[in-house]
Amino acid sequence: RPDKEDFYVTASRMVPYKKMDLIVEAFSAMPDKRLVVIGDGPDFAKVRAKAGPNVQLLGFAGFDVLRDHLQRARAFVFAAEEDFGIAPLEAQSCGTPVIAFGKGGALETIIPLPEAGCAASSPAPTGVFFYEQSVAAIIAAVERFEGAGAAITPEACRENALRFAPERFRGEFTTFVEGEWAAFRGGKQGRCSA
Repeated sequence: RPDKEDFYVTASRMVPYKKMDLIVEAFSAMPDKRLVVIGDGPDFAKVRAKAGPNVQLLGFAGFDVLRDHLQRARAFVFAAEEDFGIAPLEAQSCGTPVIAFGKGGALETIIPLPEAGCAASSPAPTGVFFYEQSVAAIIAAVERFEGAGAAITPEACRENALRFAPERFRGEFTTFVEGEWAAFRGGKQGRCSA
């Protein structure tokens, strides 16, 4: 969805390693920016205590509500270090850029905006990284995102998410297995043979 509204969104189970409290604290320090928080869990009260008037906590919400917010948001904010992390890809599949902690799986699923003074690289960027799990780092990343203008497009975000589509996995996996099977049946060693 290319027509974005003037709010940011984050969604997660509210447990300590997800760092939802940092995101809420950062946005509470930026009263001119609106944040919608979707999720529930043991840290909900801690997160709510840090929420300023510009932060709306929805609590648990169904998939339709989550998808609607992901489609309409300016960007999805993600502060956890995950092995993979599906939420940033779900946001990108909705055409929404991601502002994420630059560690773990996010490094593989988000194409970062080039750093200042660096030449743009291909493919097109789909998000902005911050490299410290802190309020100041999140604020700086949001400012960098806003300064990027139209450098990150909904189309680039969607295209990037499609790299992880189940259909692509199935097709490439099937082609690989069939090639190995054909090599095995033909008496040739496959690429995976020792």
